[in-house]
Amino acid sequence: MEQMERDKLIQIGREFLDENLLRIVISNPADKQGVSKVKVRPLLLKGNLVFQAEELVGTQAFHRNYTAEECISYIEDLLDGRLRQMELESGKGQVRVLVSKKGVLSIKVKRQQKIEVPSPVPRHNRQKAYLLKEGVPVPFLVDLGVMTEEGKIIASRYDKFRQINRFLEFIEDILPRLHKNRENVIIDFGCGKSYLTFAMYYYLHELKGYSIQIIGLDLKQTVINDCNRLGERYGYDKLKFYHGDIASYEGVDHVDMVVTLHACDTATDYALAKAVRWGASVILSVPCCQHELNKTMRQELMAPVFQYGLIRERMAALYTDALRAEILENQGYRTQILEFIDMEHTPKNILIRAVKQGGKKDNQKEIEEILQFLHGRLTLSGLLLEADIKPKADGNL
Repeated sequence: MEQMERDKLIQIGREFLDENLLRIVISNPADKQGVSKVKVRPLLLKGNLVFQAEELVGTQAFHRNYTAEECISYIEDLLDGRLRQMELESGKGQVRVLVSKKGVLSIKVKRQQKIEVPSPVPRHNRQKAYLLKEGVPVPFLVDLGVMTEEGKIIASRYDKFRQINRFLEFIEDILPRLHKNRENVIIDFGCGKSYLTFAMYYYLHELKGYSIQIIGLDLKQTVINDCNRLGERYGYDKLKFYHGDIASYEGVDHVDMVVTLHACDTATDYALAKAVRWGASVILSVPCCQHELNKTMRQELMAPVFQYGLIRERMAALYTDALRAEILENQGYRTQILEFIDMEHTPKNILIRAVKQGGKKDNQKEIEEILQFLHGRLTLSGLLLEADIKPKADGNL
């Protein structure tokens, strides 16, 4: 790219990369194996204007945020031999850039005589309409150090605030499955410090007016004692915490919803099985530490892949949660696997949401074949399916 052309591209970038930008699409790759297309859009991120680039490479998408000057340099680099076409739309006008095979730029600019106000820039973080509102003090969030007494979110705890609201969005989706005319019993196993347990009670009872009883179970007595003190302080008389394991808990005769967050390894399986036997209408589970299948999984065909410990661990975790979802489908639950929180915060970002609805899925044969292929065992299959699935013997392994 000649310096004169580069200077003109920089000038256009400085003119059009502002809050009036609608979109930029850069395409027509010189190398089909690399980046095939880039989309750029403006965002207000924590009150600052940035430009998010989405790079498409094969079937994957990669995202990165830039300042205006960084984005201009990034676009220069893309058009300097990697991609050959750019379409820019803004309230200020349109720009079209074509790059010949010899690297010569053709730039056409059409400016608006009157600037049209574009759609508002998408706002992230503090600009989002959360279910728990900023500026409205929530006692348990204040005590847990997420919010000030004036309702302002503590900057270092903003990720926790987002996580709590994301979890409540999953709750909001299943409200039609809860009863308006009788008390709903909810079991939260592995409640820990109970950010989400208190949030669930506050949202369902205080904000939505549901009659509920929430029982938090955990194996740490000190956590249970602290949570009960907080519940009493807030007047949450239908929120109680007990020391115990969901697999052996018998304190209620019916349960409407079971929540299990980061129950370690097979503890998730026992929680899911207990939820099914209770006939719970809703199950929300964020599994953790899926070691069982990782320990037993063997497959000669996959040996070159399984030799890498990190890859094996992640594949075992994904296989485990997918099979758990299929087993729940087998038990009459319509099941989704959803992203709970961003991957940048934790790799444990899968939530299994199951709603009891419709008939049982006839998929036991497929589940058996997958486990036999992997030479693996899964506790949930032994707890819920008609017969425990045992791996086939394989003399070659």
